[in-house]
Parts: sequence; C-alpha cells; structure tokens
Amino acid sequence: MDKEATAIGIDVGKLKLHGALIIEGKIRSKSVANSSTGYQELTDWMTRQNVELDSCLVCMESTGVYSEPVALGLQALGLTVSIVNPARIKGFAQSELVRNKNDGIDAALIARYCEKMHPQPWKAPTPEQRRLRSWCDRLKALKDMRLQEENREEACTVAANLELAEHLRQHVEWLKVQIKQVEREIEDHIACHPQLKRDSDLLASIPGIGKATIAVMLGHVGDMQRFHSAKALAAHLGVSPRQRTSGTSIRGRTSMCRTGNRATRSALYMPAVVASRHNPALRNFAERLHANGLPKKAVIGAVMRKLVHLMFAVVRSGIAFQPDYPRGRQMS
Repeated sequence: MDKEATAIGIDVGKLKLHGALIIEGKIRSKSVANSSTGYQELTDWMTRQNVELDSCLVCMESTGVYSEPVALGLQALGLTVSIVNPARIKGFAQSELVRNKNDGIDAALIARYCEKMHPQPWKAPTPEQRRLRSWCDRLKALKDMRLQEENREEACTVAANLELAEHLRQHVEWLKVQIKQVEREIEDHIACHPQLKRDSDLLASIPGIGKATIAVMLGHVGDMQRFHSAKALAAHLGVSPRQRTSGTSIRGRTSMCRTGNRATRSALYMPAVVASRHNPALRNFAERLHANGLPKKAVIGAVMRKLVHLMFAVVRSGIAFQPDYPRGRQMS
C-alpha cells in the first residue's frame, strides 16, 4: 500500500459489517449486512466517496469463521484485503489510549492502524486447503466429543447407572466410526491434489510426524514456501521463544510466544514428544537440553520449534528427511 492509498477498516460481525473510511484525515462510516449484497453495497458506497478501489486497502481482524468469507467476497470485487492478528489491533489501541469500545470505534481504530502500519495484503488459501482445514476441524470436534462421552461413560459405570452407560457406549462407538470416515476423507482429499500430496509425502519422511499432524499443518498453514525462512514459519505458528529480561532486576523465564493458531501447536506437541526419543536429529538435542537443566515441558517446546524447522526444510528443498544430512543445513 503506497502513501496515496486509502485505508478502510471493517469490524466484522455475524450479521453486520461496520466500515470506517479515512479520507483527508476524517472518518466516514458505513454499516452493511454481512452478505454478498452487503459487500456490493459497501463497494458502491466507497465509489460514491470518490475512492479508487484498486488503490484501497481493506483491513480487518482475524475473527475465526466470519472474517475469511468477508475477505474472499471483497477480493472478488477487486479490493485488496489485509487480515491482521487481533493482538496487533489491541496493542495499537493501547498506544492511542483508546478507552471506549463499540463497533464504530473498532472500525475506525482498524482503519487508523491500516493507514499507519500498512499491513501486508492477505493471500487467500486455495479451495483445497480450505476444505482440508474444515475436515481437520471436524475431526478434532469428533475426537473431543468422543473423549467427553468416554468420560461420561466411565462416570456412569462407577455410579452403577448401567443403562445410561450403555447408551453412552453406543454413542462412543458411533463416534469412532465417524472419526474413521473423516480420516479417510482427509487421506483421499490429500491424495487427489498433487501439491498437498507432495508436501504430505515430504513431511511424512520426518520421524515423529504422523498423518494427523500433516493434515493440520497443510490445512491451517498451507504452502510453507510462502514464508521466507523457517524462523518466520515458527513465529507464525507461535513456537518461537520469548524472552523476558530487562536490566538487572527482571530475569523472567524464556517461554513459547504462543501467538499463532492453537490447533497447529496442539498438533505439534505429541510429535515433538515422539521425535525427542526416536528422531536421530532431535534426540541428542533434547538430551542436551535436559542435561543443561531445562524443564521437560520447555524441552518439548524447543523440539516443537526444531520440528517446524525440519518441516520447512524438506518442503522448501523438495528433499525427504535424511538422518545423515548436515544438521545445520537441514534446519536452516
């Protein structure tokens, strides 16, 4: 976005979009329905404000299931869209000492952030990636339901409520069947798309990385080659270390930054546990950290970050994991 570009912030709601357009330092507001008709109404309003759509950057927060359809709809109308982490908007609001909060204020805040910070345009995930992500989210929901029902079944069995326990057992068995079906759908979906299949085969060559983790990474991250380095990918996933030291008085413990998607970090935890024992490139690394006195959980976090570096390396190079490959080059 250049200096002459126009910034518009959108506060995305389930039913409404609240837009704020900055023109000559003044805010002009517009609310429309969160629908394809509303997207067209918004762009028509922007045109009446003498805004050139091809030089306008629309900025919005990442708000789960609601922001992406809006971004896709506006992109289809020729607008450049940026989706930013809500933590950035919150920090920007604190820097301005914003005290109040409502839809209009939030939209204006996002517009000012867009004007001053010039966030990068959002690149829409491919349709196959979006579908894979939906299947992965559905699989996780089914597994969570299965665990809840298994816990309820156990509680009813202990309480000698056998009829209810049997009902719960039948539901658990049904959930297991559904889980197997969704897992097959995910495998078939990856196999049907060459790029997903290529990246999946490369990731599967890394000891500790299984099918479930691969599906989540490909669904939520997509093409890893869009990141300029492994460090950038690790930061995107929220597995980079975060230090907390200042002067001589503050000596906080280094921790994982956790700024990325929680689903991807959860999917990396168990692979890191397995890799720290069975991956030759990471076992010595984990043992060395243990010997230096690092807590077990912190070691797992460090291994998660190293796994991300390995994943980036094999996808970027197109070469499957090789235990005897120079470690420095493999993790760069």
